[in-house]
Amino acid sequence: MRYNETLANRIAEKLMHLPDVEEKEMFGGLIFMVDNKMCIGVMKDKVMLRLAPESLVALENVDGWELMVMSNTVMKGYILVSQDVLNRKEDLDFWINLALEFNPLAKASKKKKI
Repeated sequence: MRYNETLANRIAEKLMHLPDVEEKEMFGGLIFMVDNKMCIGVMKDKVMLRLAPESLVALENVDGWELMVMSNTVMKGYILVSQDVLNRKEDLDFWINLALEFNPLAKASKKKKI
């Protein structure tokens, strides 16, 4: 499976009211860039979120998420949320809102010079 397109469509619908959202296929999934910054993504059957690393303490007792690991490296400030805990609109809204709250504080990636 490339990525869960139904989940990606649910997220796209939640973000369509924002002025600067771009979809990019990356890392084998679909990434939603908000204000030119990686914010939310769908990786297979999980939602990737970019959050303030210090906010993870408040999520310790919340089920359904894990730290994002790529090539045996924990990606600081990125988590994966299982689709199993995103069935209700309110649950998906909770996670999306966390990422959108952090987005204005997130640093944009440096543009590569061609």
